[in-house]
Amino acid sequence: MATRSPERRADVGATHVALVVSDVDASVAFYERFAGMQVVHRRRDASEVVWLSDLTRPFVIVLIEGKVDTRLGGFCHLGVGCASREEVDRLCAEAKREDRLALGPVDSGYPVGYWAFLRDPDGHNLEISHGQEVGFAVAEARREEAR
Repeated sequence: MATRSPERRADVGATHVALVVSDVDASVAFYERFAGMQVVHRRRDASEVVWLSDLTRPFVIVLIEGKVDTRLGGFCHLGVGCASREEVDRLCAEAKREDRLALGPVDSGYPVGYWAFLRDPDGHNLEISHGQEVGFAVAEARREEAR
């Protein structure tokens, strides 16, 4: 992983969400497999810290190894879009075989789409979905703001 110059421009806007996990390597394997993410930064401070990205935008999930006191449960979740309903179904089948399928798949129609919740190794919810139009909603908001 490349070293960055401190002179580079600072990030602006939403850049990350952080989760405490009990085993960074197990969590990395889960998010690689079920969310299409990869490690873009790794370091050891007081604990192991990993940044994961799907390389589609400048946003990462930060995994911090430690004692998990709270979880993204209920309807609290991280969400990732899948290329098709078939991909959602395939990932749900894999998750079900490993007892990681928490809910779904569910077809909620527009604008929510076809989705399911999977449990990561610490019980944090990951939503996988197809048909959500977050990108279109953001683009429309940008167009409105530009007017």
